[in-house]
Amino acid sequence: LHLHIHTTTPDISPEEMVKTAIADGADIIIASGGDGTVSTIAGALVRTGIPLGIIPRGTANAFAVALGIPRFQTIRAACQAILAGHTRTVDAAQCNGIPMVLLAGVGYEAETVERASREMKTQWGAMAYIMAGWQLLDEQTLFDTTLETEEGVLQFQAAAITIANAAPPTSVLAQGGGEVILDDGLLDVTVATAETKLQAVTTMLSMLGAALVKSGPQQQNVIHGRTKRITVKTEPPQKVVVDGEIIGTTPIEVECIPGGLTVLVPNPG
Repeated sequence: LHLHIHTTTPDISPEEMVKTAIADGADIIIASGGDGTVSTIAGALVRTGIPLGIIPRGTANAFAVALGIPRFQTIRAACQAILAGHTRTVDAAQCNGIPMVLLAGVGYEAETVERASREMKTQWGAMAYIMAGWQLLDEQTLFDTTLETEEGVLQFQAAAITIANAAPPTSVLAQGGGEVILDDGLLDVTVATAETKLQAVTTMLSMLGAALVKSGPQQQNVIHGRTKRITVKTEPPQKVVVDGEIIGTTPIEVECIPGGLTVLVPNPG
């Protein structure tokens, strides 16, 4: 086993490193970091067939958890799982041409990620997102939304829109269907339409419960559907977060890439 270790720098992106490694004949690419780093590296591996190994080192490690990799796994345990060589083919996606393995959040989720500062995440870990989200519930407002899919056009008012390729149960706003399936060739679209703080809290608790039992929530403030491709337009424009990173504002176009990524997991299945 010949291992080459590269550290990311402001001058060299993880994507450039992956492309160089592929050109040099790499058999496996291992990403050590949080969801932002993993997403960037995974994006460079889409449609290559080269397996991605993950060593979770971020705050949420949501993609690792969705794959069944323990969030707080030791480096040794993560490496042992990678060496075991169990591969799984899962879907990937892109949002406005940007690689996406987890989800795109419009509105509330993007505002939450932006408010959860690096200092908060360092001190509180994943709790930083909960704290930021709780503060935002007092400020949330509905925005006009147009969703365009192959099935047609929908228009309504929303507080949050989540388009998920993969998401663990803790990604509550993605759980409109009760479970996000990583290899079904479809995106899960969940729209929250709660108008008040009480409605928002009730809606999120309902979706968390739905994720735990893998069944869609019985909640009137949730709209859910699955599609291969979707365009989201809002008025006024809303901030957008993709795999933990703010990428700009709406409109966005998200497309699923079925079976686009090969990953190394603790156990096959």
